[in-house]
Amino acid sequence: MTQTTAVPGPAYRDLPRLMSLMTGDEKHGPAATSTLDALWVLYDRVLRVTPEAVDDPGRDRFLLSKGHGPMAYYAVLAAHGFFGEELLTGFGAYDSPLGHHPDRMLVPGAEIGSGSLGHGLPLAVGSVLGLRAQGLTGPRVWVLTGDAELDEGSNHEAIAFAGPAGLEQLHTVVIDNASASYGRPGGIADRFATAGWSVGSVDGRDHEALYAAFTAPHPGRPRAVVARVAPKQ
Repeated sequence: MTQTTAVPGPAYRDLPRLMSLMTGDEKHGPAATSTLDALWVLYDRVLRVTPEAVDDPGRDRFLLSKGHGPMAYYAVLAAHGFFGEELLTGFGAYDSPLGHHPDRMLVPGAEIGSGSLGHGLPLAVGSVLGLRAQGLTGPRVWVLTGDAELDEGSNHEAIAFAGPAGLEQLHTVVIDNASASYGRPGGIADRFATAGWSVGSVDGRDHEALYAAFTAPHPGRPRAVVARVAPKQ
């Protein structure tokens, strides 16, 4: 009788070790750790994409608009096998594919180059429209933004368009760590709801709450999840 040993899957507890391998951008540490839990839940339980399917037309697309401080993103990608963890130690080096802003031409699994804040949500809207034009209604497009990015006018245009257009394939995760310069009457969730989006607001460290919000049905409407995140002590 042949016995086989199951290979352990990725684990959330591995992330601190993986992030510790990346140094040289400590000033963006809070920007990275604020996204860690949402990224983990998406890649571990929600997104339909694997290292073997990064070019599959039917895959889900994930767009990291909050591209500064990408250490959490790189750690989650490495944990799920998109590239080997040995690349993490070269983070930010001249000859490393893992730059201080992700480059879609260099980072396995990255859908866009990001770091210029405010671009991800408009790109996600365009991605959904492009999929529709190809008759691909199954793939979902996810974009993760920061709260301060919503100060950018391009995001307001994207929000205002996507709701009435009924872009059901579009999902936005807003990491709200109270870093925005300008407030919004009623808060972030109301901004999306006013434009016709399905909206949820949750504790951004609570994995079960994140999963429930990410998978809530929203027929005929785009979905926005506001993940409230206090800095880790």
